[in-house]
Amino acid sequence: MDLFSQIEDLTTNLLHRDGTVNYHGILLSYENSDNYLTSLLDSIEWRHDEAIIFGRHIVTKRKVAWYGERPFEYTYSNTTKTALPWTNELLLLKAMVEKKTGETFNSCLLNLYHDGSEGMAWHSDGETDLKKNGAIASLSFGAERKFCFKHKITKETVSMILQHGSLLIMKGETQTYWMHRLPPTKKTDKPRVNLTFRTIVES
Repeated sequence: MDLFSQIEDLTTNLLHRDGTVNYHGILLSYENSDNYLTSLLDSIEWRHDEAIIFGRHIVTKRKVAWYGERPFEYTYSNTTKTALPWTNELLLLKAMVEKKTGETFNSCLLNLYHDGSEGMAWHSDGETDLKKNGAIASLSFGAERKFCFKHKITKETVSMILQHGSLLIMKGETQTYWMHRLPPTKKTDKPRVNLTFRTIVES
């Protein structure tokens, strides 16, 4: 079910059960969003993402970067990344997101999709490094893309379009009961940069 066109209050919970997802809509002007997109493309230390799946070492076309207030280690897909120190720009964006959501974050995983052919398969952000049931704030710049959720038990789905300069937040039991993905599309050949602000809990 595509709920995007049915949302009147953009802070309404978009999930029917077992979690909370709020779409806050566009936070920045089109001009400011363009400026951030250009700057992030140029200034972030992008690297191709890596994963070990069934013993095979996979390198993706999609690029990622991992930043934080300390050199946090973050392990997913059987690979471990060490956080780079915040840039001033990322700190500004983090403060903006924290003010809007009332949440606090100590790290950010960034994704670069070069065009619509690149996406993300169904997954949950349930790694043990992350604060359990903590909020994850997703800030999008660039090409508008469809974003989907699927309940792990009932298989019901919810989808929406993430706009240039917009903010989505996932919290509560969302990662326990729902998967999400960014499906590939032929509708755009433009890049998209996605910042996912998170909270790492050190053991």
